[in-house]
Amino acid sequence: MNWFGFGFNSFGQISPADESGQVNCKVSTPVLLSDACTSCMIRSDCRVNVSWSTRADVHQTHGGVHVCLSGFVCGPSGQVCRELVPESEGCTDALISERYLTLRFTDRVECWEIQHPKNKLVWKREQDPSHNTGNAVTLPLVPGGYVMPRPPFFRPLCSKLSAVSLALGTEHAVLLTDPGAVYTWGSGSHGQLGHGTLTSQEEPQIVEALWGVPIKVVSAGGWHSASISAGGDLYMWGWNESGQLGLPSRGLKEEKLGRKSSGETDLVLSETEEKSATEVFISIQAFPALVDIPQVSEISRVGCGSRHTAAITNTGDLYTWGWGHYGQLGHGFENSTDEPTLVGYFPSHGLCVKDVVCGLWNTFVSAVTKEQSPP
Repeated sequence: MNWFGFGFNSFGQISPADESGQVNCKVSTPVLLSDACTSCMIRSDCRVNVSWSTRADVHQTHGGVHVCLSGFVCGPSGQVCRELVPESEGCTDALISERYLTLRFTDRVECWEIQHPKNKLVWKREQDPSHNTGNAVTLPLVPGGYVMPRPPFFRPLCSKLSAVSLALGTEHAVLLTDPGAVYTWGSGSHGQLGHGTLTSQEEPQIVEALWGVPIKVVSAGGWHSASISAGGDLYMWGWNESGQLGLPSRGLKEEKLGRKSSGETDLVLSETEEKSATEVFISIQAFPALVDIPQVSEISRVGCGSRHTAAITNTGDLYTWGWGHYGQLGHGFENSTDEPTLVGYFPSHGLCVKDVVCGLWNTFVSAVTKEQSPP
């Protein structure tokens, strides 16, 4: 399995500098990621986690698990780094932010401030190894709650919620529970909580519009959210300024027509209001909306960036939409779009996409050849 990246690359988190030391800050076509881990002499099982400026590769090798970083690392020199993190040896999971690297071990969770020449441990929480669920529940979830990329690092979470996965957006959180229900909390200023209002919530509140629809995947972006039902339907809600919901965007329409923005206020639509792609433009969708991708029957994975979205179909195709200024849509150009569009690179190279991880301004996907992909 190989990982590919495209989009924002100013710190070499996708493609390193060339021989002259120049870094291409925009990568609009998928490129194969170079391995930051020079100690891995064989192809390892790798998972990718990203922040705005840094990529963290979680390597599973014969020698165990460790994390390698590519991109910018905080420090007085503001240097570009490609190296193994020694403190990560033996971890089971990792979560990267601009300033901190959170590591989960079988008996503890640690948060390291990433600095050079020396990393600094800033927070640690012991956990009972007998209660460890392995890789079934991943960061930011930890026993008893979840971790944040800034102090206070630990937030408690009610055990009655039976949390399965948690996605953190810029100012909000989206939680998936064992029964397949979705809870959200945090800022609701752009409708990203899906409760039909623009108010914020301090505590987890169920998204009632999805009640009775078993959900299997959730994702959170800058100010929008997404979920996939057990039947493969994609639901999205929140801010649509750049078409990241796959719904008609006034800004993109006017951009195409070469007109300046009209300055109209955001439009909040109720669940029952009729929508016409030719007459209604959506700036904010405060309820979950079903996103239709022509000729696609089921969605299996979804990722949300700051203002873009990427989704994988059950046949292994990748579709992207939203803001494309840095090439994060992977179409070979930097235009934005409010229509889910197939990333042609992968089928043209005989590749089947398996996973997707969105950074704020870039996208990372894993893919295998179609011969390797099970039917």
